[in-house]
Amino acid sequence: MTLPQQLTDRLALPLIAAPMFLVSGPDLMVATCRAGVIGAFPTVNCRTTEELDAWLVEMKRRIADAEQEDGRPGAPLCPNILVHPSNTRRDADMRVLVAHKVELVIASVGNPAPVIPALHDVGCRVLADVATLRHAEKAIESGADGLVLLTAGAGGQTGWANPFAFVRAVRAMWDGPIVLAGGVCDGQSLFAARALGCDLAYMGTRFIATRESMAAPRYKDMLVSSRLDDVMLTKAMTGLETNILRPSLIAAGLDPDRLPARGMIDIAKDINRAEREQEEAGGAKRWKDIWSAGHSVSGVADIPSAAELVARTIKEYAAARQAMG
Repeated sequence: MTLPQQLTDRLALPLIAAPMFLVSGPDLMVATCRAGVIGAFPTVNCRTTEELDAWLVEMKRRIADAEQEDGRPGAPLCPNILVHPSNTRRDADMRVLVAHKVELVIASVGNPAPVIPALHDVGCRVLADVATLRHAEKAIESGADGLVLLTAGAGGQTGWANPFAFVRAVRAMWDGPIVLAGGVCDGQSLFAARALGCDLAYMGTRFIATRESMAAPRYKDMLVSSRLDDVMLTKAMTGLETNILRPSLIAAGLDPDRLPARGMIDIAKDINRAEREQEEAGGAKRWKDIWSAGHSVSGVADIPSAAELVARTIKEYAAARQAMG
């Protein structure tokens, strides 16, 4: 691995529970970190910057309490900050992350350059989401410590590139940490990502269907009943390419083949928990029950606890290693 040993020594798996809008919350983050998986969450899942501070205080306390009980360190927390200029909370949220001296941060939807210096000053490593080789080159030039490769199979905001081709093309020009985002749902696919040259992988869709996630029960049930063919790609939700569940569109009374066109993303309105809840309180239902999923949805067969899911993945990963000799 190209990751520092003081981080990898705390992992049970080379895995990140992917940051997911309106899904990743304190209970899921604490559960994944306690189980030895990096817990990532979007800062915009908090209604305000003050709530972000409160979340970090609570999660760090609960993880530390568990460390004392278990006698083993938990995996790192990893806030995900959206660096796009339309994120009006970016600078305020950044000040909270710096104050907490977080160990890892994922920078998404834009050039990470504005947030890297302050995070580096407190010893934080920054992983940058990228969807093209040019994005990867810009992130490297900006000083990013690692790259999250968004591939065609990722749930929610996604990429377009084949993961095999994308990873190998980036690895040919970059010897730093690589995280694969897209298509990982079990230990076998995680082992394949490592064999491909990745240090870590995201697992997102599978963690939505855990008991600790903030997802609605109907969302979790729909994941269990859905398969790969039920995932469709659209820009209608945020202006960015997004993988969503076709059955959720139909259940909401929408025609998946006749969705409205829209312009570029506005994070202040499109990916903002407070804004979404205010709209719903006023009777608006813009995308209220439209749910995302990745190509790995066929691997969702039940709704376990996060600890159970991680334990299962550890066994699958070990079996894959053994099978390959």
